[in-house]
Amino acid sequence: MDKTKIKIDYSRCGNATGGIDPRTCSKCLFVCDPAVFVRHPAIGVEEESPNDPKYWQVTAVWLDLCIRCGKCVEVCPQKAITVSW
Repeated sequence: MDKTKIKIDYSRCGNATGGIDPRTCSKCLFVCDPAVFVRHPAIGVEEESPNDPKYWQVTAVWLDLCIRCGKCVEVCPQKAITVSW
């Protein structure tokens, strides 16, 4: 089986880059049965308080768990997710 590739367009999803705030959406996290995604403070963004970050993003971490169902692509209101292999 070919390796799964999941790409997230952070200009659409990720409030540090002008996209939607993942804390108010997170639909991909809720619909993904194998739990491939995580929501975390944005990487590489300087924060005033690292204990209370204001910029967040979603990342596909466990690609080997992806069953390629496409639910994350369908549910994303920003059309920010693509899945390929």
